[in-house]
Amino acid sequence: MKTKNKRLIGIVLAVAFLLLLPLIAMQFTEEVAWTLLDFVVMGVLLLGTGLLSEFIIRNVKNLNTRIAIIGVILLGLLLIWAELAVGIFGTPFAGS
Repeated sequence: MKTKNKRLIGIVLAVAFLLLLPLIAMQFTEEVAWTLLDFVVMGVLLLGTGLLSEFIIRNVKNLNTRIAIIGVILLGLLLIWAELAVGIFGTPFAGS
């Protein structure tokens, strides 16, 4: 049980660390201009991906199925991130 809780703590710390990177970059350059909404959306995306992956790791026993499902989850994260960043699909979410 302790190993599972350590993974959850690791996920939360990794999300916090990843969100600190643009926060620190904003202090040194004006090219990174995130708003509070940007931090919230990216936090939800990262934390949701991490927790969903943890759920799959805990509940799916077949290794190949587990890898495939987590791969789809990561692909979804990357596509949503790219859409929000540059609007590759032209949806209203990207401001198109």
